[in-house]
Amino acid sequence: MPNPKITFFDTVCASPEIIPGSLEHAYLCILNDDLDSAKKIFSTIDSPRGLWGKIFCEILNGCLENYPTYFLIRNFLEIDLDFLIKNEKLDYAEQFLGSLELLAGINQETYKFAARVMYANNLLSVAFSYMEKSKKLYYNDPELHFMLAKYYNDIHDAPNAYISINECLRILPDYYPAKLMKEQIEEKLF
Repeated sequence: MPNPKITFFDTVCASPEIIPGSLEHAYLCILNDDLDSAKKIFSTIDSPRGLWGKIFCEILNGCLENYPTYFLIRNFLEIDLDFLIKNEKLDYAEQFLGSLELLAGINQETYKFAARVMYANNLLSVAFSYMEKSKKLYYNDPELHFMLAKYYNDIHDAPNAYISINECLRILPDYYPAKLMKEQIEEKLF
């Protein structure tokens, strides 16, 4: 029996009211494994969200006809990957994760976005692997090093947390949250 609760964009709905042809209707179609209907609905929505939704369905179908822009990936990848994970659409999540290399060719922060979703869903080892991929693609990203410091701090690896937070501050010396984290890590180390 399917779960009667649906997670739409950080809100769990017991019995959501779905308007035909709406964004929510398209996502409900995805949850019901009707990607063709979802793509048709997204195609009628004249907005970046609609365009991304159409491309998202193509990725989930394994047949990309249109390529997303840098900004579409930046704006929607995390939301939709989280949507799949929270709604336990793991086959779709795997299919989507399989497209990351292609998407990273368009937006070099793609792996970092995936890492952030995995981290938020407490999939720490997977998050770490995507952070490492991101580091190979775009090393001088202060936010990535901040994420790595947080990861190492959370797994009680203060020496590596210290290395990562120092890299973050080397790139962006005035980043206040990193300065605070560095102080916390130093308390553990020294």
